[in-house]
Amino acid sequence: LAAAPAQAAEVVSTMAMDGGSMTYAVGGLGAVAGLGALLVATDPQKRRDAQMQSTDGDESEAVKQYFNTTGFERWRKIYGETDEVNKVQLDIRNGHAVTVEKTLKWLDEDGSLAGKTVADCGCGTGSLAIPMALRGAAVSASDISSAMASEAAARYEEAVKGKTPPAVAPTFDTAGLEDVTGKFHTVTCLDVMIHYPQDRVDAMISHLASLSEERLILSFAPKTLAYSVLKRIGELFPGPSKATRAYLHAEDDVEACLKRNGFKVVKKEMTATSFYFSRLFEAVRE
Repeated sequence: LAAAPAQAAEVVSTMAMDGGSMTYAVGGLGAVAGLGALLVATDPQKRRDAQMQSTDGDESEAVKQYFNTTGFERWRKIYGETDEVNKVQLDIRNGHAVTVEKTLKWLDEDGSLAGKTVADCGCGTGSLAIPMALRGAAVSASDISSAMASEAAARYEEAVKGKTPPAVAPTFDTAGLEDVTGKFHTVTCLDVMIHYPQDRVDAMISHLASLSEERLILSFAPKTLAYSVLKRIGELFPGPSKATRAYLHAEDDVEACLKRNGFKVVKKEMTATSFYFSRLFEAVRE
């Protein structure tokens, strides 16, 4: 986890774990570089390898298992309204909410969603899918975790309770990104790419592009020196519910993949808090 690039020169981060916390002060870019060299000797690859043994190296299966078990409870709280979150989790909640709001702002600026088909892939608890549905979009939401998809459906029902529901109710299905089928005016995918390496992300973006007729909106954790170093710090002290690998992706790589699939990036945004960082792209078919 990391702070924004502008903050990298002077960062005081508290890596909060389920059983306590540990604080690190990084005083300047020189210190960041020096810390990066030091962390090479403490590469958490052994922990990562152990995490993958139960799935024979299958990243998707590891993500699915995580979000159907310990990860579900953790992220259900983060993406909810409960006060039972620590300050890191609250910071992530707020950061994700900003990314969702920026996405909705773009969608509103591009015209009414009413009647448009939208695939929200990796919908989580429905933080984006539900407001899009309430705006009148015909939303097909999916998540690799059945627990997440069920939670999203329950939150939608709660959101429309006592109100006039939209003309077309959203659907919430269990499916990995590359298993989604159909054609949609807009495809969205927020805060999912961080769980997969670049080769998988290239394939995922290509598949998402094949689903979209007009527009593709996605977010990812950008790869920079400061982010790479500070992410490594977080990896060294994992809590028991932080069981997936985290991957950063170079903006040029993501943009090049979109271009290969016939899409041009027309809007960019960045959300960076103390413990959440997400680059947001809107791309349209050329």
